[in-house]
Amino acid sequence: MYDKSRRKTSYHRRKVCRFCADSNLAIDYKDFKTLRMFTTERGKIIPRRISGNCAKHQRMVSSAIKRSRNIALLPFTTSTVR
Repeated sequence: MYDKSRRKTSYHRRKVCRFCADSNLAIDYKDFKTLRMFTTERGKIIPRRISGNCAKHQRMVSSAIKRSRNIALLPFTTSTVR
């Protein structure tokens, strides 16, 4: 039989936006090293629920990544090996 007392309850702590926590950090489209933390290895933008950014800073990060892609600092996609 299924025992409810043995069931684990998982508690996920909400991530804090790193840009709200540290006001010295700035989002700049020319700083591709910082923007790489918010993209996957395939080049996709990491969603807010995973990165932990607030809505305001996630919009700023995504627009900075898109600008950086347009001036060829970040790749749109990576080459796939078949």
